Amino acid sequence: MGKPVILTVDDDPMVSAAITRDLREQYGSDYRVMGATSGAEALQLLDRLTLRDQAVALIVADQRMPAMTGIELLERAHPQAPSAKQLLLTAYADTDAAIRAINKVGLDYYLLKPWDPPDERLYPVVDDLLGDWHRANPTPSSDLRVVGHRWSERSHATKTFLTRNHVPYRWIDIEAGSEGPRLLQTAGVTTDQLPLVLVPDGTSLCSPSSVELAGALGLRTRAEQTLYDVCIVGGGPAGLASAVYAASEGLRTVIVEREAPGGQAGQSAAIENYLGFPRGLSGSDLTQRAVAQVIRFGAEMVVARDVIGLEQRGPVRAVLLDGPATDGPDGTRQGEVEARSVIVTTGVSYRRLGASTLDEFTGRGVFYGATASEASQVAGEAIYVVGAANSAGQAVLNLSRHASHVTLLVRGSDVADGMSSYLVDRILAADNITVRHRTEAIAGSGDGHLQSLTLRDRDSGATQEVATSWLFVFIGAVPRTDWLGGAIARDEKGFVLTGPEMLRATNGAWALPRGPFALETSLPGVFAAGDVRLDSMKRVASAVGEGAMAVHFVHRYLATT
Repeated sequence: MGKPVILTVDDDPMVSAAITRDLREQYGSDYRVMGATSGAEALQLLDRLTLRDQAVALIVADQRMPAMTGIELLERAHPQAPSAKQLLLTAYADTDAAIRAINKVGLDYYLLKPWDPPDERLYPVVDDLLGDWHRANPTPSSDLRVVGHRWSERSHATKTFLTRNHVPYRWIDIEAGSEGPRLLQTAGVTTDQLPLVLVPDGTSLCSPSSVELAGALGLRTRAEQTLYDVCIVGGGPAGLASAVYAASEGLRTVIVEREAPGGQAGQSAAIENYLGFPRGLSGSDLTQRAVAQVIRFGAEMVVARDVIGLEQRGPVRAVLLDGPATDGPDGTRQGEVEARSVIVTTGVSYRRLGASTLDEFTGRGVFYGATASEASQVAGEAIYVVGAANSAGQAVLNLSRHASHVTLLVRGSDVADGMSSYLVDRILAADNITVRHRTEAIAGSGDGHLQSLTLRDRDSGATQEVATSWLFVFIGAVPRTDWLGGAIARDEKGFVLTGPEMLRATNGAWALPRGPFALETSLPGVFAAGDVRLDSMKRVASAVGEGAMAVHFVHRYLATT
């Protein structure tokens, strides 16, 4: 297809030449930079690029064009280049219009003119936009291939692991076309061994575990050092923030994450209320940016390892991992991580519906959470979503872009009770979204995968069977803290108690003469931050703040030991 295109549009020939020149000098080796001097010319050019199957990565448009404003152009260009990032060049007086365009046309960024010097004002913005575009549109030749069944829990788990770890892949359905069966025959694999993962280096994996898959992809699955200053358990926003602040301040830092960085927030299609991102950003984008910061400052990240226990060994805390605790060739213990302090940021999981006839379809029509990239699989279908918090609202809006119809099932009487108003307004305004209050899913049926749901009205008790192959669940908040054992005080639901709350709940039982720090648990040197902590706000921003604050207390703790 050739190089992806950067298209500039400005009716002033001198300005058009300048922006095209600056972009070509910086990006010409990797992109084809093209210029147009009117909206009409730009649309004609996009038509030609579409016919050539030429990818458009970025459209840079001036707002003040007389025949067609930049916002009007971007709106009309979207069907021809739906994946292209959009950058609007504006004067100060156009700022309000640019901000409105964020909601109207999905504008990614607006930049005030002039953009000199481009090294400071233009290129950093374009770098971010092109980086985001490339992550969403990876080079096909670099993809690994996954052969599997559409309605397979193992196949779904493999795809989810790859997606959440930002590994591009090409999905090949064994029942769609001849490519899947041909690859199985070549690899000598039967359908019982699916999914088959074909890594570009020639490695073939049959129904791999997360650890096997991570190892084949070069992801780190064990700690490299014998002792750390801080071990962070959980790679959601709180854990990633802790790692950035700890590593940047010189602490030897490791994160242990059992699935992939990002936590529940990493699966969000759009986080629109996070400070500093007026366009909003996906959970995947936020996670990738955070992971890059973590790695930049030198923290280690161990993925695909489940934490199963915590031990106190004098001044050291040992985090125990699943699998045998064997000695590695370099002297490190592969089944554990020792550190002088621990920050627990394991977050929460979605609560199960509890109906056995629904549980049997997990991964085969019933899904707990959903990554933003999974929305395309429901194209043209009628689907159901359970939940009433922001995570459910964001998922509904994302899924509605592809599904023919989305029905949101809410146990309460008003979806606005637990969901931010900006999400509620957009859900109620959408033509293909229906909200059913006081309704719950109680059963499912199907042959090999979900094919119908039984719904119950919570007031009348009346039931209704509806045809669907898709149910996405976003309910409740269940902390996974059983691995902490008896040394860490928790409430009856498993949320970790910290600071004064911990003292009150344990009747003042505390091992040291000093009082506990605000985020410290009942075991000195072990801290908790984010959703796993009792009475946390359950917001990305607050989790990030608590993660950073926990590092402050780690410094104070280490100074006393």
